[in-house]
Amino acid sequence: MPIAFKEWAVTVRALAEGEQLITLRKGALREPARHFRIAHERFFLYPTFDHQPGDLVRESHQPELRRALEEGVWTDGEPHLAAFTSGAPVQQPDRVRIRAWAQVAGHYTVSDPRCVDALAPFYVWTPDYAERRLGWRRHQPLHVLLLRTYRIPRPVTVKVRDEYFNSNGWIELQRELPFEGTPVLSDAEFERASEEIRGITADAGEAVFA
Repeated sequence: MPIAFKEWAVTVRALAEGEQLITLRKGALREPARHFRIAHERFFLYPTFDHQPGDLVRESHQPELRRALEEGVWTDGEPHLAAFTSGAPVQQPDRVRIRAWAQVAGHYTVSDPRCVDALAPFYVWTPDYAERRLGWRRHQPLHVLLLRTYRIPRPVTVKVRDEYFNSNGWIELQRELPFEGTPVLSDAEFERASEEIRGITADAGEAVFA
């Protein structure tokens, strides 16, 4: 069965629209030794709806918070936007839409806040939130994953299962999905952005692979 990577719904939309090229990770509470590792280099993007305070998304991208709710399907109606963006727990959807998959094109570790700030053009969160991710478990570096994202020909919905809530960042979807689709950026656009990201991380980080 295909593997999916859990990420905020608003981030999944940004990746699927080519508005975000990286994601930032540290070890999750349920991961071995609480250290992040790339268990898979190709995966579908699974939208999540918990802990998504609106003030952690930059102002220019605030309209996408409402559209992020379209990534879920609620039998009893989607939650109000104010509740969704408050950061408080919300009713989880019965199904989620899978619209994109990604290939890890680069993996870097950084520990300098200036590097995280310089990467801001490549994510939709506020720089303050990105730096908070760096500051959490300060003794561990922040993992920067450069993703080449592809939109699948037609979004599909998958049932939300209880075990998805208790997993780390990786889940196994109970539905066969092909790795097909169109890259959200052209080869030339992606290479230009990749070069800039590599340059930023080279100044204040370490390439795990690039």
